Amino acid sequence: MGGLIAAVSIENLSFSYNENVVLHQLNAEIEPFCLTVILGKNGCGKSTLLKLIAGLLPYRQGEISFSGSKLKKLNLSARAKKIGFLGQKHKAVFPFTVGQVVLTGRSGYVRIVPKKQDILIAGHALEKVNISHLKNRYYTELSGGEQQLVMIARLLAQEPEILLLDEPTTHLDFCNQINLLSLLKTLTKNRLTVVAVLHDPNMAFLYGDDFIFMKNGKLLKPEHPAKPWDEEFLQSVFDHELHSIPYSERALIVPKKIER
Repeated sequence: MGGLIAAVSIENLSFSYNENVVLHQLNAEIEPFCLTVILGKNGCGKSTLLKLIAGLLPYRQGEISFSGSKLKKLNLSARAKKIGFLGQKHKAVFPFTVGQVVLTGRSGYVRIVPKKQDILIAGHALEKVNISHLKNRYYTELSGGEQQLVMIARLLAQEPEILLLDEPTTHLDFCNQINLLSLLKTLTKNRLTVVAVLHDPNMAFLYGDDFIFMKNGKLLKPEHPAKPWDEEFLQSVFDHELHSIPYSERALIVPKKIER
């Protein structure tokens, strides 16, 4: 990346839930203005890592930094302007309209009441996610997929430097998965850093710029980083027999055996 400082630096990071060690001595750097995808089996620590980067979980061992600034030294207001986080699950809000929900993304900038600029930014966020037509609908009346898109727009209204998304394609149909991942790619070209946990390695390899692989709370690194879709490597990550099919200078991943 031309010598740019890492957007996120993770150094010797370990984490436990009580006596249960979840992450073991992680070291990684996340490049700025890229779509970095975290991949691995369920329970390997992906969501925990994302929550730690977002500052939602306290850690005692290791360090997380943003462009050289240590996470622990950032106050809540600074974090809100630096990081936008969307978890796997979000509770349905009171019966606010979609426009009102997205406007709450400006809370880190609003002192008493939203200004005209805040309303304009929220409107632009709706346009980016292509849900302006839902602006006056009540959030609680929407489908799960529509609610997911609203929460993405809310994050964009926040105008963070880094987006952290835990399974953002959940509840989205195939077309909206494509639209969302295409949007995330566009955002990185506009100098936003995006880190996303995805379950589907095919979507990851089609759209991702960089990849973090996890297994049993540790990071796994492919022998050939430029080609992380190596068949043997992915089989070691997912503990499953997989076949890597070359596609558009990358690869599609399918199971080797299909019962018929």
